[in-house]
Amino acid sequence: MALLLSLLAGGLVGLFYFGGLWLTLRWLTQVSAPALLIMGSFMLRTAVAVTAFYLIAADWTRLLAAVVGFLLARIILVRRWGSETKHGH
Repeated sequence: MALLLSLLAGGLVGLFYFGGLWLTLRWLTQVSAPALLIMGSFMLRTAVAVTAFYLIAADWTRLLAAVVGFLLARIILVRRWGSETKHGH
């Protein structure tokens, strides 16, 4: 049960991290200080991800499950957004 929860938590962290990256890139042309947006987004996303992984890492198996969930979220989002880009959505 702990491994499943760690996998799900890692997936949520991945959704936050890569969803935030996607939003940052979409807003990039609409802001007056794009470098500040990029840096602020990176720092926030990284701080949340590192903190979450630290809290999950009771042992190496939970940490590994969280990292797998994080990477699965990335794969799912890249496939979803990649197909939207190809179809012009």
